[in-house]
Amino acid sequence: MGGELAIAEQIQQDVTAALKAGDRDRVGALRLVLSELQKAAKDGGADEEAVLRRERKRRRESEAAYRDASREDLAAAEAYEAGLIEAYLPAELDDAELDALVARAIEETGAEGPRDMGKAIKHVMEAAGGRADGKRVSTKVKEALS
Repeated sequence: MGGELAIAEQIQQDVTAALKAGDRDRVGALRLVLSELQKAAKDGGADEEAVLRRERKRRRESEAAYRDASREDLAAAEAYEAGLIEAYLPAELDDAELDALVARAIEETGAEGPRDMGKAIKHVMEAAGGRADGKRVSTKVKEALS
C-alpha cells in the first residue's frame, strides 16, 4: 500500500473533520459507514471495498424505493449517503473500458450465446476488480452475446 491509509482510517479522519466543521449530515452518514467497516473487520476482516460497495448498493436500492413511493426527501438523503460512500471507492469503469473487458471475456471464455453468460460475467467481474456493478456487467454481456 505504501503509506496509504486504510479506508476506515480515512473515514475516521473525515468524521473528525466534519465534526469540527459542524456538518451533522456528513458526520452521521460517515459514522454509519465506519460502523459497518468495523463490524466487518471484527467478523473476520471482510474487504473494505466490498463492504463499501454493499453499503452503496443498499443506499441506491433505498433511494429507488423512496422515489417510487414519492418520498423525495428520503430519496435525496439516500443519494447523498451513496455519493459519500462512492468517494471512497475506486472510480467505476467507463462504457468503453467495460466493453473492452466484455469483448476480451467472450473471446477468452469462448462464450457463444446466452447459456455461456455466467462464464463471461464471472470473467468480467474478476477483471473489473470491483470497478463495475454486477447489473451493468450482466447487461453488457447479454447485449454482446445476443
